[in-house]
Amino acid sequence: MDSFQLHPDAKRFENWENNYSALLGLGCAIEYALDIGLDNIRQMNQSLAKNLRLQLNVIEGVKVWDIGKEQCAIVSFSVNHMDAQMIVDALHEKQINVSCSRATSTLIDANRRNLPDLIRASVHYFNTPAQIDTFCQSLKEILNQ
Repeated sequence: MDSFQLHPDAKRFENWENNYSALLGLGCAIEYALDIGLDNIRQMNQSLAKNLRLQLNVIEGVKVWDIGKEQCAIVSFSVNHMDAQMIVDALHEKQINVSCSRATSTLIDANRRNLPDLIRASVHYFNTPAQIDTFCQSLKEILNQ
């Protein structure tokens, strides 16, 4: 073969041995996190997730499924008698990014705890308490439709 032709789609940006752009991006992300401070990030993540759990726990029909002595910044919940994917889609329409975690994706835990499909909200240190409030208000609006 004596020629080379670029793929007409995004495959043209795939690298064979090393993805230097991703490595440079990772380096920048590490520097950014270290500048903020890993403990500061952890504290903010825990504070935001705790705030979200507290607000979700007082919304009628919502059940938070998170367990463990120390909880992470992923908040998993369900809504009684409502399809998790429908809630995810409705929140996406409001520009709120969450995901659906199917019980089949965590089969052992789901069977042991009788878990339904869950809505997963992943807060991070760049979120604000006001965004948590907006999230919960948006969920309430969806549930009251």
